[in-house]
Amino acid sequence: MQSDDEKQLQAMGYKQELLRSMNGFSNFSISFSIICILAGGITSLQLGISSVGGASIGLGWPLSCLFSLLIALAMGQIASAFPTAGGLYHWAAILGGRWWGWVTAWFNVVGLVTVLSAINVGLYLFILGSLHSLFGFKLASLSEQQAFFLQTGSVTLITVIQALFNYRGIKITTKLTDISGYLIFFISTTLTITLFIYAPTIDFARLLTFTNYSGELGGNVWPKTDNMTYLFFLGFLLPAYTITGFDASAHTAEETIDASANVPKGMVRSVLYSGLFGWLMLIAITVAIPNMDQGAKEGGNIFFWLMDSLFPFPLKVIFLLGIVIAQFLCGLATLTSTSRMFFAFARDGGLPFSDKLKKISHKYRTPGVAIFAAALLSTLFSIYTPVYSTITVVCVIFLYVSYVLPIALGLLAYERSWKKMGSWSLGFWFRPIAVLCILGCSFILYIGVQPPNDKALTITLGALLLTLIIWFLYERKRFKGPPQGILTQKH
Repeated sequence: MQSDDEKQLQAMGYKQELLRSMNGFSNFSISFSIICILAGGITSLQLGISSVGGASIGLGWPLSCLFSLLIALAMGQIASAFPTAGGLYHWAAILGGRWWGWVTAWFNVVGLVTVLSAINVGLYLFILGSLHSLFGFKLASLSEQQAFFLQTGSVTLITVIQALFNYRGIKITTKLTDISGYLIFFISTTLTITLFIYAPTIDFARLLTFTNYSGELGGNVWPKTDNMTYLFFLGFLLPAYTITGFDASAHTAEETIDASANVPKGMVRSVLYSGLFGWLMLIAITVAIPNMDQGAKEGGNIFFWLMDSLFPFPLKVIFLLGIVIAQFLCGLATLTSTSRMFFAFARDGGLPFSDKLKKISHKYRTPGVAIFAAALLSTLFSIYTPVYSTITVVCVIFLYVSYVLPIALGLLAYERSWKKMGSWSLGFWFRPIAVLCILGCSFILYIGVQPPNDKALTITLGALLLTLIIWFLYERKRFKGPPQGILTQKH
């Protein structure tokens, strides 16, 4: 007997192929695991501290997280109405047509591949930093060629292990991401408490204090500038990069029970809890720093410098090991999300080798080819662009564009061609929230392409130009998009 989820999926033109076994907590946990405040919140800490110091955490973090929450709210309403794998692509195609679905899909695909690459490169660098903190291992002792091969081999190994776990089935992946959710809560909470205990002094005034740490004063994380407003806004990239990936709840919609209700809840709760617990953790880090000037000058090494300054060896081992495990599981959950996007787009013929990428393993009920293809592309991108900061900015731009495109299309279609809502709806508030999402995304795009990340603008414009060329020369006539029943039904 068909469940309500399967009936809804069938009405949208698809049959149930993936194993539907995720409950509401598991759907929340996969997005919470990808956001992972123990990953981006720590590995990119210098993006905030080395801008305007403590005010970047006290004021900048909650402001940027509020924008992410608005995105999740607006996406949640659309996800509730159209709960399919590869959600954003379907939403854009349903609400705006094949072209918008095509563009959204490619921005989301590139964003997911690059964010997986950023997570695993970040994990590799965090492991190196931990080895240096604990045992004095220095990458500087290796030649440039040795360092390159060590990073390439390590990132490849990490990604292959994540792919093997994913291939073995959604049940084992779900168990691991559930564990990850609990682990993030536990580590972030205990780290916050421990920092307050070991802090030599606790100065909450830092959270409202603006200090210019551009240039050498901030470890050259940001170029030297006297414009404090501009520098404050650059610090928004810390929360903007950290609070990404919550679209995973939508990508696993076809594996979630009562998807129309649980998918939007999963997205919104993952952003809300990540923003709150991340803020508390970063507040503790900021007020516990023994000397702000010295800490900012450490740049990307600031977290390890803080651990070395405050914690005894056994505590460092526990926290660093816990954070490494959380970051690995963050990458594992990201690969789950990425492979589902590959599967959904390939199912409608949108990717090269779609016939292969849409295949489901009969034994494990997972899109095996899509999993290993996503893992391969992520690894190749990390080899082509090994610089961590560039990878993070590119993934922020591509992901947020793919988030906002269907929201903008939903704003235009709302109560016109799109009249039937899901069980989770914002009602009157959808329109003003959608407008704020569009304005906020434009702002993120602006700060994301500022020096030293100005190459991100070239990459973004190049990708858009390539997408236009491929569409008009080839895909406009070939690509049919989602089943026509979706596009013609009364929404």
